Amino acid sequence: MSAPAPHIPVLLDEVIHSLAITPGAEIVDGTFGAGGYSQAILADGARVYAFDRDPDALKEGANLAGRSEGALRLYAACFSNMDDVLIADGISSVDGVVLDIGVSSMQLDRAERGFSFQKDGPLDMRMGQDGMTAADFVNEAEEADIADIIYRYGEEHRSRRIARSIVAARPIETTAQLAAIVRKAVGHKPGAPKDPATRAFQAIRIHVNRELDELTDGLEAAERMLKPGGRLAVVTFHSLEDRIVKQFLRRRSGAEAAGSRHMPLVGSDGPSPTFDKAEKAVRPTDAELARNPRSRSATLRSATRTQAPAWATGGLAA
Repeated sequence: MSAPAPHIPVLLDEVIHSLAITPGAEIVDGTFGAGGYSQAILADGARVYAFDRDPDALKEGANLAGRSEGALRLYAACFSNMDDVLIADGISSVDGVVLDIGVSSMQLDRAERGFSFQKDGPLDMRMGQDGMTAADFVNEAEEADIADIIYRYGEEHRSRRIARSIVAARPIETTAQLAAIVRKAVGHKPGAPKDPATRAFQAIRIHVNRELDELTDGLEAAERMLKPGGRLAVVTFHSLEDRIVKQFLRRRSGAEAAGSRHMPLVGSDGPSPTFDKAEKAVRPTDAELARNPRSRSATLRSATRTQAPAWATGGLAA
């Protein structure tokens, strides 16, 4: 179990500290990836229930599971289904849940997976390697729908111009083709600190994989699985994800500043807080940024589960 992971996970020490692991604890690693978090959790004497929808990650994690002497179980499932999967396997609650949201370095680094605009490959982007591809979306969706997705999930204000260019250039088959279309549409300045294709690729990837819905559902599943005193740790990489986690923890801790007809305040007639007040957000140190530039936008949020029953799904969901 001492072999290093192919990629060092972001905020590893901080995540392990936030989980407050004790020997024999049962921890869910909802985003197994290259297994970095799972290895560190196993090293602390805990059992790990690891989830990933990517067949490549599970295949490469089989060796670690084999060396763990039963301490690591791998599940080919989305982390949003962790409660259903674990309960069916005889596990009713856990001591901790860690989620590392977004695309993994392993996926980005493999051109054939089609996630990166820096590596030419088929326009795929599917984490689970099934269902709609990014090529299906950009080649078949209505222009207005493409613009809406790029605006909503990429926070790209030039989304209509990009969508118009995408439709005009169909069919689009590779990541290099799409990146060139986006750069031309918005104006590419060589040497700029951020590639203009970044936001559009992010948006399309999030849409293809339903990432924000998966995150919301996964937070609720973690709430249902965690024991009183159990720890939740979530690492996000952009504002849309972080906002969902931050708002979820504020609502579930009863710290929401104001209510509305869509989001009532937690009060005497409402559900009791299921988490203590979230701890202060943690971001990478200068040393980690130097070692791993991909960590630059990472944020860790964590909180402790109370004894209150989980809230009903929907209505007051994140």
